[in-house]
Amino acid sequence: YNEYKSYLRMLEKFQTKSARVKGISFHTTRPWVLASLHSGIIQLWDYRMRTLIDKFDEHDGPVRGIHFHNTQPLFVSGGDDYKIKIWNYKQRRCLFTMLGHLDYIRTTFFHDEHPWVVSCSDDQTIRIWNWQSRSCISVLTGHNHYVMCAQFHPKQDLVVSASLDQTVRVWDITGLRRKRAQPGSTDAFRTQTPGQIDLFGHSDAVVKHVLEGHDRGVNWVQFHPTQPLVISGADDRQVKLWRYNEARAWEVDTCRGHYNNVSNVLFHPRLDVILSNSEDKSIRLWDLNKRNCISTFRGEDRYWCIASHPQLNLFAAGHDNGMIIFKLERERPASCVHEGTLYFIKDRFLRKYTLGSGKDVAVIQLKQSDSNCQPSTLSYNPAENSIIITYRNSSKNGSGSPYYEMYGLPRSSDNEVQIGEGKRMKAIAAVWIARNRYAALDSAGNIHVKSSSHETVKKLELGNVDTIYYSGTGTLLIRNQDSISLYDVQQKLVLATLKMPKVARVIWSTDMQFVAVVCKRTIAICDRRLALKSTIHETVKIKSAAWNTKGVLIYTTANHLKYSLHNGDSGIIRTLDMPIYIMTIKDTSVYCLDRESKPIVLQIDPTEFKFKLALVDKKYDEVLHMVRSANLYGQAIIAYLQQKGYPEVALHFVKDPKTRFNLAIECGNIEVAMTAAQQLDDVAVWNKLSEIALQQGNHQVVEIAYQRTKNFEKLSFLYLITGNMDKLRKMQKIAEQRNNVNSHFQNTLYTGDVAERVKILRNVGQLGLAYVCAKAHGLEEEAESLAVQLGSDQLPEVNPNAHLLKPPVPICKSDQNWPLLTVSQGIFDKVAQGEGVSALDAGIDVDVDAEGCWGDDDLNLDDDGEVVEDEFGSAGGDGEGGWDDEDDIELPADLDLGVSVVTGGTYTPPAIGSSTAKMWANNSQFAVDHLLAGQVDTAMRLMQDQVAAKDFSAYKSLFMAVVSRGRVCLPGLPCLPPITAYPARNWREASPKNSLPTKFLRLNDLVEELQVGYQLTSQGKFQDAVNKLHNILLSVPLLIVDSKEEMVEAQQLMGICREYILGLQMEIFRKDLPKKTIDDQIRVCELAAYFTHCNLQPMHLILTLRNAANLLFKFQNFKSAHSFAKRLLDLGPSAQIAAKMRKIVAACERNLTDEHRMNYDEFNPFVICAQSYRPIYRGKPVEKCPLCGASYSPELKGVTCSICKVSEVGKDCIGLRIYPGMFR
Repeated sequence: YNEYKSYLRMLEKFQTKSARVKGISFHTTRPWVLASLHSGIIQLWDYRMRTLIDKFDEHDGPVRGIHFHNTQPLFVSGGDDYKIKIWNYKQRRCLFTMLGHLDYIRTTFFHDEHPWVVSCSDDQTIRIWNWQSRSCISVLTGHNHYVMCAQFHPKQDLVVSASLDQTVRVWDITGLRRKRAQPGSTDAFRTQTPGQIDLFGHSDAVVKHVLEGHDRGVNWVQFHPTQPLVISGADDRQVKLWRYNEARAWEVDTCRGHYNNVSNVLFHPRLDVILSNSEDKSIRLWDLNKRNCISTFRGEDRYWCIASHPQLNLFAAGHDNGMIIFKLERERPASCVHEGTLYFIKDRFLRKYTLGSGKDVAVIQLKQSDSNCQPSTLSYNPAENSIIITYRNSSKNGSGSPYYEMYGLPRSSDNEVQIGEGKRMKAIAAVWIARNRYAALDSAGNIHVKSSSHETVKKLELGNVDTIYYSGTGTLLIRNQDSISLYDVQQKLVLATLKMPKVARVIWSTDMQFVAVVCKRTIAICDRRLALKSTIHETVKIKSAAWNTKGVLIYTTANHLKYSLHNGDSGIIRTLDMPIYIMTIKDTSVYCLDRESKPIVLQIDPTEFKFKLALVDKKYDEVLHMVRSANLYGQAIIAYLQQKGYPEVALHFVKDPKTRFNLAIECGNIEVAMTAAQQLDDVAVWNKLSEIALQQGNHQVVEIAYQRTKNFEKLSFLYLITGNMDKLRKMQKIAEQRNNVNSHFQNTLYTGDVAERVKILRNVGQLGLAYVCAKAHGLEEEAESLAVQLGSDQLPEVNPNAHLLKPPVPICKSDQNWPLLTVSQGIFDKVAQGEGVSALDAGIDVDVDAEGCWGDDDLNLDDDGEVVEDEFGSAGGDGEGGWDDEDDIELPADLDLGVSVVTGGTYTPPAIGSSTAKMWANNSQFAVDHLLAGQVDTAMRLMQDQVAAKDFSAYKSLFMAVVSRGRVCLPGLPCLPPITAYPARNWREASPKNSLPTKFLRLNDLVEELQVGYQLTSQGKFQDAVNKLHNILLSVPLLIVDSKEEMVEAQQLMGICREYILGLQMEIFRKDLPKKTIDDQIRVCELAAYFTHCNLQPMHLILTLRNAANLLFKFQNFKSAHSFAKRLLDLGPSAQIAAKMRKIVAACERNLTDEHRMNYDEFNPFVICAQSYRPIYRGKPVEKCPLCGASYSPELKGVTCSICKVSEVGKDCIGLRIYPGMFR
């Protein structure tokens, strides 16, 4: 890398706007960066997607120190509120706060290996903390002014610090590491004050070197990752380089050039380069070896901090108004592909990678490149076996000019790699255009066509040309600021132009029929004459692209591998962990280069874009094959097929009834729509189905839809137009029963029932209308009766020309659906209907002269047309072709087929079927379902396999309750047994053969029971609480949950019960112990201390801590009592308890020692053996209960768990199964 450091330049990737940024930290693996602000807010950014992920706001005042942990989901921060906070970004909260500094905290850093944090402060001290025990383990004093920076060495036991006292100090912390690495725990060590000298005169940290040379306060200091070097920056505007060894340290050199205070300095992770930023609004790059300034990048704001990514070529600098993320070199490797070989440049070597075999060899060594230029493009000529490499000027203020080099490659790669003898010439770009011709673009915009011996053959004076690209023999693509043109070199003619500003790359398809013109965030796909076919727009930068042999463009962005067809249809193939550059595609393999120029082969699934390509190219036979065989699912495929007008194909992939209904309506498939509507049973769905079915004349489906929606008026009219008078009269009776006068009268008009019409008018009080209706239609008796009621004065006049209002009698009753036009089925129709598609449907012609198994055409006809029978008496062939019907076979008379046969009038009863309970057991793998089915033995076997159940005596009452819940008995007739019913949980959609029993328990019921257990614990009824919690614990394996969230909640419930049962049993055991001897009393105190480490609710944890603090204070173990009291105060108890605990803390601080030694170490994590009630410290072997997860010593393996009283400790099993997804 170091030979390329001269052309480094700042390439901005991302910029944020915020308050002043005082600290920056990159995540090791994720594309995240933390920024701590002067306003007290910590921001978490995704620099790849350029989005703010989260904010953390708990500090009061500016936050200056920030750092990600390299392996854990943690970061540490330090601010002007004197607090150091440890955060968990997954839980999105602060885990705890460490207090100790007395002034502003400047920096905080994690150690790469140990659980340590180093911090420095304006209180003139450096502190090292153990973030696991949450305590300060060492205090480094010696500076006599503000300590501005302190960092660990990445590999050695050293700490370097910088202070405003104008010194840099290197500290040796070997003693601290040795003490912390001792096995077990040392009480003498734990009772020491941090930084105190031990018994043998050794200190935790000692000053190894004091570096003096700055004239003003030093703001930042850093170790070199591999060399014994230290870099520092100070208010004297200087950057100093120091070297050290075991004996001494000395100044190497000083870098001068900044005009104001140097805020931050760092070593480049890979190059011999130093980066520094300053309040003079600049970032400078210095050569580590020559100590001269390479480049200067000036901004508009003062810079305060700078950070580098631990692995990638990424840097971030914080200034007054936000943060900028940049890199210092282009990482795109110069490369090209010819047939099965990839040529690329890596570390000044031209390398050759063979596709398929993966052989990677160096071909030649390139010459030393000029200053400020790096390899940009690579062009290979197979005829001459030569390459052209162009070098671009990538520095804004560099003096190097672009040029190209031509190398002849050796025919054999078996010899030792030699330095290539290349010809170097000045040009902006150069590409091969023919067998022995290449084109070079000079700085004036003229194109020189040269021979392979570098003689100019032709000169093209074009002007206003930025660069040129290969576009086939004899032609070039020439680019300017706002367009790209196809240029014929021979005719000196522009053939076509495409308006496309700032083109970055041009990629031709393998057959040279399509070209992809790539810009920063846009791809234009054009044909051979630059006619635009489609355009692809991305929100992030497009890194690379290549065509496969089928004409599909595969391209990469910063985090995705995508595809695009020539018509613009695109999609995502897979996500990427890091940016890569595609070289070529071969079948399902994508050959790429990463930023380190390392070949990578990615395997992809091309099914999706092959399917779309086959549809676009109308290759329906390929589509059918993929429909049958490929796993094409998802909303994207369905939406694509709908958009392209193939809903019948989309219907093949869809299982959701709502989507199937919409697709079936779109493609007019009434049968599939009817099935989906029956499953949905929704009024809107039936209305839509009736509308579409009516348009097709399918009145049978329309009738069903109207019946489901109870649309009686439309149903009556449907019966009228179809001539179904019987059902029309039924509708009349239904309207009468519904007391719907309007519908009743309307139906009488449809049926022509005049008498019923008169009756309706009389019943509603319309006597005049009833009289007119009766009189006009010749119902004289009814008319006279109505005339009497009306009286002679109120009789209305009757039109003498009135006639009967009756619809015409239907000539033919329409029982069948209305006829439709006969059309040939499409190629996908049978697929949508679930039928197979034969070879004929795919367009395969059958030879009408086929013989063989189809038989011949000899019909055995005589001259008169009569059939001539053969010797077997049949009018057919000779038995060799066709489907021969050979039924004259003899079968054994005693052959039993296992079916009921009625012979001779004898009745054979049917075989006994399976009971519902037995079907339950066959359909389920849950133990509780087998219990509900009454299959106790199989349920016990399942629990043995899942949780190693050994003793089922504790389950007796629960098992009996479950078995009795599995059926319902209904009283029958007198003197008859009751009727037994089997309630099912899936009764809505399941048949008896695949039904499942109703659930025995719900998770919410157990949660309510847990609250009762909490109340019993608070009331001090420990044995009752243990019984209640034990019942909950045993009930969890009898649950069936519906989601993963409920499964996790059930596991948490089991863990809560385990912790409470263990603690309460231990407390009951403690109270029964004798207290006569000192050993007895020590054991009582130990059990009280262990109880405080059970995972209890805060209100119960307060009680256990209070009990332990009181007990140990009386026992004169003041140090332990002090610890319990402090833990209790952190939980925020009531004022009365808090006052008492403060008194205990004050009393214990007078004599912070333990009178009696206990088997208890609060700083060493441990679990409690559920039988011996002894601690099992981390790192020791432990056995677990398969059901409840209780811990045991290894010698107790095989015993029955004392918590759940069911499972065998330490036995291997498959684990508890309460969620259906766990069986997949």
